[in-house]
This record gives sequence, structure tokens and C-alpha cells, in this order.
Amino acid sequence: MTVSERRGRRVDFNDLGKSFPSDSGSIEVLQGVNLSVAAGEFVCVIGHSGCGKSTLLNTLSGFEIPSSGSVLVEGKPVAGPGPDRMVVFQNYALLPWKTALENVVLGLRSIRRGEPRKLLVAEAKAMLETVGLGDALDCHPGELSGGMRQRVAIARAMAMKPPVLILDEPFGALDPITKEELQEELLALWRQQSCTVLMITHDIDEALFLSDRVVMLTNGPSASIGEILTIPFDRPRDRDSLLHDRRYGELRNRALEFLYERQGG
Repeated sequence: MTVSERRGRRVDFNDLGKSFPSDSGSIEVLQGVNLSVAAGEFVCVIGHSGCGKSTLLNTLSGFEIPSSGSVLVEGKPVAGPGPDRMVVFQNYALLPWKTALENVVLGLRSIRRGEPRKLLVAEAKAMLETVGLGDALDCHPGELSGGMRQRVAIARAMAMKPPVLILDEPFGALDPITKEELQEELLALWRQQSCTVLMITHDIDEALFLSDRVVMLTNGPSASIGEILTIPFDRPRDRDSLLHDRRYGELRNRALEFLYERQGG
């Protein structure tokens, strides 16, 4: 796959609404969401629990169909799941009876049927080595720590070189040191593949460190975009330098004010 083929895709949410049926009729989770994400951009979505963050990204992955409006990738409506939009979940979603290597190979085989297994295995090994799991290729998920399992999940997604990567709070269950390590590895893979990334997080510091923009959702029901922060820091970013940057503190306070004062958290 050439570099140009690996580049990210533009994503557009156009007046997006999503409702779910309930005993009393229906519950409107999202209303009037308008957001354009540039090809290759890294965007984090934050908001209180239950505000519709996962629902928003599920409409992009194709797991949910919009009730109104549309979701477009490179101008084409999302009609369902597809290999151009890979998802990494918080709970890893690995097959427990397959080794780390087999989990990654399985992903590759799903989009490259007919190619020699030897080639797919070599690519899977290379990606696992990239995320620091070269010595754990033959381990099953139950033999791996949470951080190692999330590395396998990221390797499986990135081995497929998706134009769009969707991350649903992938580091939420990890300890702080492992979280920081995986953040750095994710950024390295993103720079290498130039994919478009949309990521859910509850961690403001994580959002400010990783993203180009932070999209903050209002409380549900009928959540929408309340504010968008543009992150001004050059890349690559040094975590210690950011913490001593006046702008970092200002952005952090602005996000906290939105979430805990304006949204009543």
C-alpha cells in the first residue's frame, strides 16, 4: 500500500441526530451535531458519562445509523461497518483462544483474502514488535496484562492501515505509566500512517496532549457540540514542556470550566 493510499480521510457529521426507542416513545441522544474533521487530523471528544460520545463515534463506525442528518467519509455516506474505519475499544475485543499474533493476522486476513499467509504473518509480527510485543507473539490474551492486551488491539487495527481510526476510551482502564507509554506509541503510529483519528476520552490531559482539537459535548439528552478547543502546540510534543506552558494551563482550565461549571458536573 502506497503512502498516498494510507492517508486519512475527511469526516463530516452533518446535522446529525440519533434517537433510541424507549417505553415512553424515544430518547434523543444527539441533536444537530455538525463537525468536519480534516484528513489526517487527530480529534478527541470529551464530555460527561452518558452524553452520547460513544453514540457519536458509533455512527462513524457504522454500528449505529443516524436518525437524522448524515455521516460522510470523503463525501460518501457511512452505510455500515467497513475496514476503512477501524475501532479500538476499551475492553480490547480480542479472541481469547487465539495468540497475540493470530489476533493480528486475523484482522489482516479479513481484508486481504488470498494473500500468502507468510506475508500476513510477517506484517503482523512487525506491527507487534513496533508496539513492544515482539516477545509475546505466542501468548494468549489471558496471559497478557491490560496494557499488553491493548497493545495487541492497537496493533491489529493499525496493521490494517485504516484511513480512519476510531478509539473508544482505549486507555481508560490502564495505570498512568502504561497509559503514557501507549499514548506515545499511538502518536508514533499515527504520524507514520497519517490516518484520521477520532478518540473518546474522559482525561482532559490526555486530550490536550494527543489531539489537534478537543470537541466538548454538552450533557444529554439531546447533546450537541458545546465548544471546540484548538490545540496550538507543535508536534512532536514533550509532555514535561507542555505542563510548564501557560497556554496548557489555560486550555485545561477552559475545559474544566466547560465540563464542571457550565455543564453542572
